[in-house]
Amino acid sequence: MANELDELTGPVNKEGQDINVISKQLKIKVGWGSTLFEVLLWFPFIIPGVIFLFKKIQAKKHFQQLQQRIQHHASQIDNYLEQRVVILNNVVGLVNRAVALDKDTFTTIAAARSGASLDENRNVVAGQVGDVTNKLNIAFENYPELKAHQAIQDAMQQNSYLQREITAARELYNDVVNRWNSDVYAWPTKMIVAAREGYTTRIPFSTSAEMKAEARKTFF
Repeated sequence: MANELDELTGPVNKEGQDINVISKQLKIKVGWGSTLFEVLLWFPFIIPGVIFLFKKIQAKKHFQQLQQRIQHHASQIDNYLEQRVVILNNVVGLVNRAVALDKDTFTTIAAARSGASLDENRNVVAGQVGDVTNKLNIAFENYPELKAHQAIQDAMQQNSYLQREITAARELYNDVVNRWNSDVYAWPTKMIVAAREGYTTRIPFSTSAEMKAEARKTFF
């Protein structure tokens, strides 16, 4: 028998195909067969029905615990996102100070260098460069906040770390959502409980169309 999916002769989309998360919750439903199954468990002996009843209680507890885990991972993502916002807000202020420092400093140096070929300005140029150097040394000694460059590096390292943590938290969130989506279809016990409780499937994390477009750009 030939392969149903043949990578050699099967239809191939040469243009490729993007992958999207379907933002739709599916309601779990069971038919009359599940009801008949439950009824038959009580006849001719009661024990199978009692056992199945306890299994349904455990299944409901399982779903309740999964819901709490989903909430926990969602909260972790929010926590990391909030930390990133705080750090990036701080970076904005640091960059503003750094840009002002660089602009004043390098503008003076550039102006000095532009006149370096003129003999009559040589002493002026040397004095200007010396003044800039002295001002930088004094500024870094007296005003630690002007050490913006290192602070920006530290902040961006924290930002990079938090981005990795957000990615990891999203993976954990998706893992639990996948576990939920698999369990609600696990017939008979879990699926019957899910249907009786009115549960639906859950939607995993997905990124925006704008973010996907940004990812396709050439950065270097």
